[in-house]
Amino acid sequence: MREILDDLLPWWQDGKTVGMGTVVATWRSAPRPAGASMVVGPDGEAFGSVSGGCVEGAVYEEAQLVTAGESTPSMHRYGISDDDAFTVGLTCGGILDVFVEPVSKQTFPELADVAQSINEHEPVAVVTCVDGPDDRRGKRLVIWNDRTSGTLGLQRLDDAVTDDARGMLAAGRTGTIHYGHDGERRGDELTLFVAAYAPPRRMLVFGAIDFAAAVAKIGAFLGHKVTVCDAREVFATKKRFPDAHEVVVDWPHRYLATEVEAGRVDERTIICVLTHDPKFDVPLLEVALPLDVAYIGAMGSRRTHDDRLDRLREAGVSEELIAKLSSPIGLDLGARTPEETAVSIAAEIIGLQWGGDGGRLAEKEGRIHADVAR
Repeated sequence: MREILDDLLPWWQDGKTVGMGTVVATWRSAPRPAGASMVVGPDGEAFGSVSGGCVEGAVYEEAQLVTAGESTPSMHRYGISDDDAFTVGLTCGGILDVFVEPVSKQTFPELADVAQSINEHEPVAVVTCVDGPDDRRGKRLVIWNDRTSGTLGLQRLDDAVTDDARGMLAAGRTGTIHYGHDGERRGDELTLFVAAYAPPRRMLVFGAIDFAAAVAKIGAFLGHKVTVCDAREVFATKKRFPDAHEVVVDWPHRYLATEVEAGRVDERTIICVLTHDPKFDVPLLEVALPLDVAYIGAMGSRRTHDDRLDRLREAGVSEELIAKLSSPIGLDLGARTPEETAVSIAAEIIGLQWGGDGGRLAEKEGRIHADVAR
């Protein structure tokens, strides 16, 4: 929904009803992820995408029906198999579950608050019942870290969902969860879609070098909030790192420890250690390796890598923690330039997130996208 908010909100503010289709689950080679949305206005104008163009026509028709009140909120599956994918327009052979519903001030009174939270990077989760009895389908509960609004129809269910959705929100995970009619976690009578709108994940880049400028640029391109940190004031300047959201002059280990203490480092954080200087990177890694973060990578040659491991062991860092370190950083792409190296680093981060192994798709068989619990 994030990508169509600017188009959706004016209609909502004018008191109009629009139709919205949202991808709630995908299988195989589905082209768009869960959470992708398409909205159809009262004048028939459409914005957004649920399939990159494959099944937009079918979703468009369903959205017009719910807008006109000729259909109720409902789930639709597109692309049952590779053989009949072309009959529904899903040429990639994937499978999409799309929930289509009317959106108005009556059906979604919290939309303006949700939009404000998203724009201000305040974590918020929107939970919608997408499958279940008619009297439950389309009901919604909006969850912030400190409050909730709306209801899924039963307080016990709201309480259980609030706990689970806040856990998903903390991890930045969007997806479906299942409950019994009364909120039983082992039940499957109700399918709820949790759209988690968390702030951008942080990428902490240590070392004010040319490789860091390229990593900062690709990190920002991928939607991360990028910080570049170096103790050398002459190198750590905004002019040298225009794509970073912030540039900090401080000793890397001290800055990271401060951020951890302030609660600004979490399990989604990416840490790239590009100093390849033991006086900087060893103290930094002593702080970083015990943390529960998404990724810790360190740059350097094989010789630098071996020396770094020896120094970490001498400092008392356990083999278990050392095993968390991606070093030398990045995938083997044959990269030479800073920009190529940044691509290899980003590729490794993406592969670890989604379960990819970095191999050539042309040399593989079977489905493209792996099932990864998020």
